[in-house]
Amino acid sequence: MAARKIKLTIQYDGSGYFGWQVQPDRMTIQQLLNEAVSTLIGRKVTVHGASRTDAGVSALGQVGLIEIDSPIPTENFPRAISDRLPPEVAVIEAVEVDKKFDLINDVKSKLYRYTVFNGKHRPVLDVRHCWHIPEKLDTEKMNEAAKLLEGTKDFKSFASAKDNRESSVRTIFRCEVFSREDWVYIDTEGGGFLYNMARNIAGTLVDIGLGRWQPEKIQEILDAKDRTAAGMIAPAEGLCLNWIKY
Repeated sequence: MAARKIKLTIQYDGSGYFGWQVQPDRMTIQQLLNEAVSTLIGRKVTVHGASRTDAGVSALGQVGLIEIDSPIPTENFPRAISDRLPPEVAVIEAVEVDKKFDLINDVKSKLYRYTVFNGKHRPVLDVRHCWHIPEKLDTEKMNEAAKLLEGTKDFKSFASAKDNRESSVRTIFRCEVFSREDWVYIDTEGGGFLYNMARNIAGTLVDIGLGRWQPEKIQEILDAKDRTAAGMIAPAEGLCLNWIKY
């Protein structure tokens, strides 16, 4: 039968893994999925990902793509693949897509949420999925700074020095900081992200929340086009890829 393209929505707790992408001698999410799907189909299959999440980063809405010629009904894939995965990884949706579907270039937007616990004591049941900062954060100033990141800008100052892509210009549709009791959330929605960009934004906003800088410092950081101008990188465990829209 003709090959089919199946789009998968994947959730995972990344705290115990070395990121998305296959690496020699290290367990990654892509490696687990490749093995699970290959076992199901009966031949080697690669699960391509829409976002290369870092080591320790989790996802509620990662998107994967497989090309197969199996007769298995599309609606059966989520359970059939998940049954072959450890409990902290699951495929929650499978949809057959057009042959022209492009996993990377058809993305309209992605939302990364960074979670900070701003209470006095460590949140022991959630500590693998947040950054614990006991010092009180000024979330109003953080949100004021976040708004200055919205729009199409050169985010070179917020990219890892390892990011060697030709252009560091990206569009952020929405960046906001809000809190619920002791929990502080940093939502960054954009068309695409540079390497470590979401974590560098979160770390810089936390620096502002701690009073190191005023919100208007954001413009100075953007103008510098130099990673050393921005704030600290936030720990990976607080970051989650919430969704990707096509």
